[in-house]
Amino acid sequence: MGVNKVIATDTALELIETIKAKHGPVMFHQSGGCCDGSSPMCYAQGDFIIGDSDVWLGDIGDAPFYMSKAQYEYWQYTQLIIDVVPGRGGMFSLEGPEGRRFLTRSRIFTEEERRMLGL
Repeated sequence: MGVNKVIATDTALELIETIKAKHGPVMFHQSGGCCDGSSPMCYAQGDFIIGDSDVWLGDIGDAPFYMSKAQYEYWQYTQLIIDVVPGRGGMFSLEGPEGRRFLTRSRIFTEEERRMLGL
């Protein structure tokens, strides 16, 4: 059994499917702040350019999930748990009109999980 760096709750997976039905394939990038706070941002694939300064953490609901390398340095020992809460998402994130927004929760990896991940 492997260790996932990012997972999603059932509620988040349901919202991802709703968004994919409207917009096609999507991807996520964990925002590091600025105008949309530090929320996971959902984009149509190709609408957000991934570069050498981004790290792929895994997929949730068949959607790739990325974070900047600089931010990952702080979060590498933490599993991200993508959830959904009521409210308006980031202004560039596709869930905005749904009346719900993605939210990142987290937990620290156990010592055994860190070993499995090579951390």
